[in-house]
Amino acid sequence: MNSRRKTSMVRVGNVYIGGGAPVAVQSMTNTTTSDVDSTVAQIRELVEAGSELVRVTVNNDAAAEAVPLIVERLRRRSCDIPIVGDFHYNGHLMLEKYPDCARLLSKYRINPGNVGMGSRRDEHFTRIIKVAVKYEKPVRIGVNWGSLDQRLLASLMEENARLDNPLASAEVLKDAIVKSALNSALAAEEAGLPHDQIILSAKVSEVPALISIYKELSEKCAYPLHLGLTEAGIGYKGIVASSAALAVLLNQGIGDTIRVSITPDPGAARTEEVLIARQVLQSLALRFFTPQVTSCPGCGRTNSTLFQELARDIQDYLNVARNVWKDKYPGAEKLKIAVMGCVVNGPGESKHADIGISLPGDGEEPKAPVFIDGKHYTTLKNNDLSGVFIDLLNKYVEDRFSK
Repeated sequence: MNSRRKTSMVRVGNVYIGGGAPVAVQSMTNTTTSDVDSTVAQIRELVEAGSELVRVTVNNDAAAEAVPLIVERLRRRSCDIPIVGDFHYNGHLMLEKYPDCARLLSKYRINPGNVGMGSRRDEHFTRIIKVAVKYEKPVRIGVNWGSLDQRLLASLMEENARLDNPLASAEVLKDAIVKSALNSALAAEEAGLPHDQIILSAKVSEVPALISIYKELSEKCAYPLHLGLTEAGIGYKGIVASSAALAVLLNQGIGDTIRVSITPDPGAARTEEVLIARQVLQSLALRFFTPQVTSCPGCGRTNSTLFQELARDIQDYLNVARNVWKDKYPGAEKLKIAVMGCVVNGPGESKHADIGISLPGDGEEPKAPVFIDGKHYTTLKNNDLSGVFIDLLNKYVEDRFSK
């Protein structure tokens, strides 16, 4: 993995983005912001899942009026999460009309492609930046190819058409996205916003294009970059596409804060996007949040039901225990646990883990060796493998990580 790209550091509430700070995980509510009860409840769910910043839509008077109520209610519950305001089309009006909203938000998110129409675009953009300067708020300038500055795109398309060897329109589109972000950042600085109050994003919904755009953007500026595959989709398609895009860029040292923009299943919790983002970071060893379980997929050698049930039991236990371990046993989030299904790779993987168990496969002796720190510790032969192994796991964590 390449070293992290050097950027300025931006403070967003109690979170730092860029400048060598850990890659921050963001999320966004999908409640109607003016519904204060629902919005506060969802924000708390996202925070509990591990989100470090939460963005809310501020699209009308009711939403802007609700922001102070949301922030106040969260603070009463000792939830000091930075709340980011998402503004499109009328952001200049909302921020100027509702000073408490502008003051209590930790960051503004604007899209230079839809801050206004025609000749009013630059004026509206500048008015938003002036409010940010007044309240000392950072701004994410988020270009999105679904709402790109059509004036800039048309100009670049015309220039390209006059070339002897014009580029493909897709290449011109990518160039327009990068230039829109950089030009807008320069305009923000000229309007008075400090360099270290600007974060850029340039989101598209295709993985190769996203990687190409962010690589170019990272080479042309030192602003922190917010990563995310926009409109990634639903189910495994959205999860895989987002993970693929984020992993490539993060592994090259590009990216200072991330969001996974998947479509949740109807009625499903919004928290899935947070859990996926955290798992991407942990899989790349960029951050550590929770103990990890290594388990094999199973094959004709394994007693599938037995080791699958044990792997699930251990994972379910960790999902609960990690919340206690986080404060009581610092460092336990890096713990590696192996639950393997037969003799082929079981002992080897268990030795590589901090603590591991290799269950007997079909045709093997009915015993399950346990390895701790690479050495054979004991062999289990009783029926309650899950309970006994969890007891051994708890003892190991207490012995190793106790303050």
